[in-house]
Amino acid sequence: MVRLVTIAFAAVLLAAPPARAQAPTLGDAAQGILGSWEFSNADRDKRCTATFKTDRTAVGYKVEFDAGCGALFPLVNEVAGWVFPDNDLLRLLDAQGRALVEFSEVETGIYEAPTPGVGVLFLQNAAAAGPTPKPPAELAGDWTMRRGNAILCALTLSANPSGDALALAVKPGCAASVAQLNFAQWRLDRDELMLVPARGNPWRFEEIDGTTWRRLPETADPITLVRQ
Repeated sequence: MVRLVTIAFAAVLLAAPPARAQAPTLGDAAQGILGSWEFSNADRDKRCTATFKTDRTAVGYKVEFDAGCGALFPLVNEVAGWVFPDNDLLRLLDAQGRALVEFSEVETGIYEAPTPGVGVLFLQNAAAAGPTPKPPAELAGDWTMRRGNAILCALTLSANPSGDALALAVKPGCAASVAQLNFAQWRLDRDELMLVPARGNPWRFEEIDGTTWRRLPETADPITLVRQ
């Protein structure tokens, strides 16, 4: 009798459909990813929207990109899901589960992903993204560099390419401390304006208003760029 019961019980188990694996729950960090984010390159001249969802896919969770995003960033056409293990990278995966892009948080609300063949990609939430950056043509023209009310240098920002940046012309009469840097290029890096010297690190400026930019980091005696 015991043998018959055992056989019957085994038959029931074999006939039962296999149990479906439970989808892992999203951790607290991953919950913060849900919703729409700006997906962009470093200059933010290529931007679209990525919306992270809780719907399961074969490799993770669903992410949707708005129309036209695939034309700007062809790799998103291969994205089949996202995962964000606690204390790990935010990964966009292809249909085989391979990571196409790996984002790490560089500051609150901003994720960065150096990506071979593409450059540095960014994800930013609405609060971190800020206003749309100005096009270079809007900043082209004559400027003065000042410390307080004293003019250190007069220069012209051009919209014409120069190497991997844009051309900059320094006018005669600059203060020696500025002239010796031999600025010859400028570019926009997200929401910062950068003056690129022949050697050393670029000088970075943030916009104060439509005609004035202040050098970073801030000091008690700030240097500004003022449009003429």
